[in-house]
Amino acid sequence: MVIDVTDATFQTEVVDKSAEVAVVVDLWAPWCGPCKTLGPILEKVIDATDGQVVLAKVNVDENPAVSQGFQVQSIPAVYAMRNGQVVDGFMGAYPEPEVQRFVDNLLPTLEQSQTAALLAAGDEASLRQVLDVEPGNEEAIVALGDLLVEQGNGEEALALLERIPESERTRKVAAAARLGEAPSDDYDQQLATLLEQVKDDDDARQQYVDILELMGPDDPRTAGYRRQLTARLF
Repeated sequence: MVIDVTDATFQTEVVDKSAEVAVVVDLWAPWCGPCKTLGPILEKVIDATDGQVVLAKVNVDENPAVSQGFQVQSIPAVYAMRNGQVVDGFMGAYPEPEVQRFVDNLLPTLEQSQTAALLAAGDEASLRQVLDVEPGNEEAIVALGDLLVEQGNGEEALALLERIPESERTRKVAAAARLGEAPSDDYDQQLATLLEQVKDDDDARQQYVDILELMGPDDPRTAGYRRQLTARLF
């Protein structure tokens, strides 16, 4: 897979994408002779990975912010990224065998491929199989937590979530696990009732916060309810 990346799209197409798959950034320019030699080799080798590695081409003349970010001294310059970090790289027009070795080192291992397949399946048995091998796999924990909440196993879901650091995703699953089910009145009536209890009742306060977590920041009511909570507590 080959994509043309700009200063404006670098975050999405490279940094964010590298959380899912290895991304090779090819910094080049139309006037660069060695770039014209290296470019087709990179495209050929990476295309053969069937999407397991992505090639992001950046014209340094048109996108100075990216080249400045990499502190490029000369081109072609090639960097491999995973999870938003540079993990390998080289400068100059490498021959195809060297490029092949560079890309091969970025391919997922058999174990990583099997884990990805199990995560993609997403059923309880597959997710538990991932956790048998990787007890702290965040994707599997969050996905299995969601399933357990749907099954009414909130306590097991909360125990699972304790294995990983808190995040926006885990807070939402934990809130759903503690609540058991969403209020039937679209939140307003229950929040109004809980608001009268939050100052002196820890359980009511937790329930109030959990409902806001399920509503999420995009719900236009959330910010107002948070302000009301703060006013009652302080």
